[in-house]
Amino acid sequence: MILAENLSEKEHKKIRFLIGDAFVTNELFHELGAIEERRPLVLKYMASYVDYVYEAKSLYMTEDGCGFIGLQYSEKAPILPQLKMLIRIFYWLPFKKLRKMLRHIGQIADTNQKYAKRPHIDVLMAAVVKSSRGKGYAKQLIMFAKKTAAKRNVPLLIDTDMKAYAEMYRHLGFKLYNSKTADNQVTRYSLIWKHENSSSK
Repeated sequence: MILAENLSEKEHKKIRFLIGDAFVTNELFHELGAIEERRPLVLKYMASYVDYVYEAKSLYMTEDGCGFIGLQYSEKAPILPQLKMLIRIFYWLPFKKLRKMLRHIGQIADTNQKYAKRPHIDVLMAAVVKSSRGKGYAKQLIMFAKKTAAKRNVPLLIDTDMKAYAEMYRHLGFKLYNSKTADNQVTRYSLIWKHENSSSK
């Protein structure tokens, strides 16, 4: 696993697309329209998010470029990249649709409060290139995330809006500690993994 840094514009653009394409079917975006209708909007939204993770020096990838994961230590979360991400999102996406989606996101944004105020590592996002799914990349990404959290002796937190992914994370050793459903029926699942020597309870 390597840190994504010093990417060329071409490499950066490709990674934006690969990650964005992996998120098109995510439940979070269902109110943006049917799959093909929402695709260009999700790609723009995720491009701004990928830029944030990359600029925060939190984007890691497999050496063959088939798997990507964003990891951020809670005590060192940068502010400027987050602000730039918000500006890009508001610039690139239709305001009415964005406002509606953000309102629903706000309804489920507090599911991780039990642990979020303590030192931890956030999984900002995890994505496997569509053509490479089912080949063990997700497990490889999560194992790397666990090792990163274990080195700091802090828990690893992950949120997902996909029930199937929540089940996958549970299979990989995470514990579901909270879930909440927004008015649009999107459910946020919050999960935690703790190293056996972790001081968090």
